[in-house]
Amino acid sequence: MDGLTLTAPGLTSAQVAGAKANQVPRRSSRSLSAILRANVFTLFNLVIGVLWALILIFGEWQDGAFGLVMVANALIGIVQELRAKRTLDKLAVINEAPVRVRRDGAEREVSPRDVVLGDLILLGPGDRLLVDGEVVHSEGLEVDESLLTGEADPVHKQPGEEVLSGSFAVAGSGAFVATRVGADAYAVRLAEEASRFHLAHSELRAGVANFIKYITWLVIPIGALLIYSQLHNSADLGTAITGAVAGIVTMIPEGLVLTTSLAFAVGVVRLGRRKCLVQELPAIEGLARVDVLCLDKTGTLTTAGMDLDQVLPVRPDEPARTVLAQPGGPAPATRVQPDGPLVDPAPAALAQPDGQPIDAALAALAHLDSRPNATAEAIRAGYPAVTAGGWKAGETVPFSSARKWSGADFGEHGVWVLGAPDVLLQGGDCYDRAAELAATGTRVLVLCRATGLAALTDAPATPAALLPVALVTFKQRIRPDARDTLRYFAKQGVNLKIISGDNTQAVSAIATGLGIPGADRAIDARTLPHDDPDKLGELLDNHTVFGRVTPRQKREFVTALQSRGRTVAMTGDGVNDVLALKDADLGIAMGAGSPATKAVAQVVLLDDKFSTLPHVVGEGRRVLANIERVANLFLTKTFYAIVLSLLVGVAGVAFPFAPRHSTLTNALVIGIPAFFLALAPTLERAKPGFVPRVLRFAVPAGVLCALAVLLSFRAAHNGASSLLEDQTAAVITLFLTTWWVLVLIARPLNWWRGAMVAAMAALFCVGLSLPFIREFFALEPGDLTNDLIAVGISVVAAFLISVSVKVAGTLRP
Repeated sequence: MDGLTLTAPGLTSAQVAGAKANQVPRRSSRSLSAILRANVFTLFNLVIGVLWALILIFGEWQDGAFGLVMVANALIGIVQELRAKRTLDKLAVINEAPVRVRRDGAEREVSPRDVVLGDLILLGPGDRLLVDGEVVHSEGLEVDESLLTGEADPVHKQPGEEVLSGSFAVAGSGAFVATRVGADAYAVRLAEEASRFHLAHSELRAGVANFIKYITWLVIPIGALLIYSQLHNSADLGTAITGAVAGIVTMIPEGLVLTTSLAFAVGVVRLGRRKCLVQELPAIEGLARVDVLCLDKTGTLTTAGMDLDQVLPVRPDEPARTVLAQPGGPAPATRVQPDGPLVDPAPAALAQPDGQPIDAALAALAHLDSRPNATAEAIRAGYPAVTAGGWKAGETVPFSSARKWSGADFGEHGVWVLGAPDVLLQGGDCYDRAAELAATGTRVLVLCRATGLAALTDAPATPAALLPVALVTFKQRIRPDARDTLRYFAKQGVNLKIISGDNTQAVSAIATGLGIPGADRAIDARTLPHDDPDKLGELLDNHTVFGRVTPRQKREFVTALQSRGRTVAMTGDGVNDVLALKDADLGIAMGAGSPATKAVAQVVLLDDKFSTLPHVVGEGRRVLANIERVANLFLTKTFYAIVLSLLVGVAGVAFPFAPRHSTLTNALVIGIPAFFLALAPTLERAKPGFVPRVLRFAVPAGVLCALAVLLSFRAAHNGASSLLEDQTAAVITLFLTTWWVLVLIARPLNWWRGAMVAAMAALFCVGLSLPFIREFFALEPGDLTNDLIAVGISVVAAFLISVSVKVAGTLRP
């Protein structure tokens, strides 16, 4: 694109200063006002606020302690989400790929937000289009608009044609003038920055939302019944209001939403410290559910770069070249004869008796593109300068992952093509030799002379009139952390699928060297069925390594695995991975990858470390498993309050305890333990069925707790004890039964979980022992008979709770 400098200088600095900028909201976090609204203006906070006001008006101020919990919950939620927002926004800035523009006649890189209307934007392979525009220059420019249209085939763009935001360049280079920026851009109008990009589904959040919805509908009629019952059967208005508020407040699982948000936010911060950007909070849950991980070899198992190794001429009378990157140019040829003659029949028009200009052709092809891919960069290292002699390209075909070759017409020097041997060749000695080299894990390309580019472009799968001139080999750099990371996933029961566009034998050799089971039974994706998803899914289940996979097939692989009930994560770094990343349950992009891959992925490994993946998956498992534990706690409380309120309302008796009693027990068996349980480490893999599992635990446990509390209160109330002593007996039963629920949920009881549940019991005993605490929480354990009956009822209830949850199959081992 050097000619562009003279003919299109771009905007001037003065024009930029007065132009409309590309200001769009980042999708990685919500605004401060949205965070405040989400944590303060909630239905539960409204209900609790009204109840708090009623207690302050008609009851004693000590019974209003639950209002302070509401304030603390809101503050904690706001602080944690702001902390996560800062982390996300900082990482999002790091993740934003700069945009190349031409201003004042010079090329420069600017932030996406600094692009302005009328800017001249330069494009190369892998660049994402952030704004709409009109093409003014094209050198084989091909744009993938699949995120906009659903069509995977790239579109050739010529000057004067429109390009839209949300698409990305896959081949060639070019430039366009920005015609719509910011909120006017096509993709932003559809869905911020990526059209048809779906938010990661969260079964956890959907389950919590359903709980809240149904509980809200239950609270209204049951609360009304309870209020009527307490007012009808109590001569003291203050006592009636206090009893009704105690039941309604206990029904509300206000801490469940807070704890869920807290766990997600802390997960974001923890991953952020490892340079892992979570672009969508629900993606953390997806990390925990993954049971199939699809890995693209290049950029994932191997680093993005590679080294030029050897140039092996096809003609038997030419020596092989071992090329080393040196500042002064290619290393002197090392005369290593290839094994056996590699002479293939060639069209007469291409046959030449003398040697071929291999070095010059390679140098010229490698320097064609101003934005070279990894292969071209490796060749450039061996050939820093184009050989003199007028190697000026006319017609060119840029490399794309779909074609797997590139070429150019160099006039009097002929037409030259460089690409994959198993795509360009149709058998023969050269083809066989390339296969032998690829089987060792070496990447191999073939350099060919051609009669023209038109025939190749029209039918790339059946090339005509090609003369293989040399095989070019490259050494791939294996990631040093790849082996340990793969071993981790094997231990965790995550199935690995190596999906690569490279030669099948080469991919198999690398996977075998890394110890991946079944790597020796690699499949060439060109032999896979395209019209039988069931057969494709079966082959994917039974094999691990796949080579020569096209971008469209990667997408089909993800869909086929999902149709068999798999939760699929896809990693990648190149534009050929975008479609699969978009459709996977969880897309993970490497930080050194193309802007397009990082735009559609839910998770970006900014430091490009493959070894971060175990921490990513582990964080997701921690969040989901712990939230399920916490949900069991909160929903048990909700169900015992609902059942208790119903029984009390129908029977027309006094409520067994006051709001301050509920505040004490909820803090000791739910609030404090939930905080620790939600943030604890765990390796449990998440399983579907979150809502049914929680209900199978919480419903029987809540019903039994309610029956035990009411039975204990009625047994004490029939004696000569005071109402305060009767309520104390009920509180003892409530604490012991819910404490036992905590014990069951916290299992397995390692040292810190055991210490936590023991500490909660000790704190309750301290509360019963110290006079000022007893006075504050209105506890009076003065009737020994009542208290012993309460303990006995609690023991029986605890046994029944254990049996019920074990029968339901929810008791953790």
